[in-house]
Amino acid sequence: MITYAVVETGGKQYRVQVGDTFRVERLEGEAGQEITLDRVHMVGGDDSVKFGTPLVAGAAVKAEILSQARAGKVLVFKFKSKKNYRRMRGHRQYYTEIRIKEIIA
Repeated sequence: MITYAVVETGGKQYRVQVGDTFRVERLEGEAGQEITLDRVHMVGGDDSVKFGTPLVAGAAVKAEILSQARAGKVLVFKFKSKKNYRRMRGHRQYYTEIRIKEIIA
């Protein structure tokens, strides 16, 4: 039985199990919609592990989109002493919150 997988989305890799809820870089779709993550690098079970070269053939992870939102504000403050130079910028990153429903290997 497959219990976990390593998937790639948004340029990052995540170790996921069925029922996990986490945030990833923004994905297309509405809340409640089901998506498939097909860039699976590794799947593992009770005593067996399959590694991809670089992807595991035929493996996929089905997930449900819970919400589309923006993270809290990150402030970037540039400052040079004695030169009267100050710059403040803010940024809010878009993210998608997903829940893993099924791992197919």
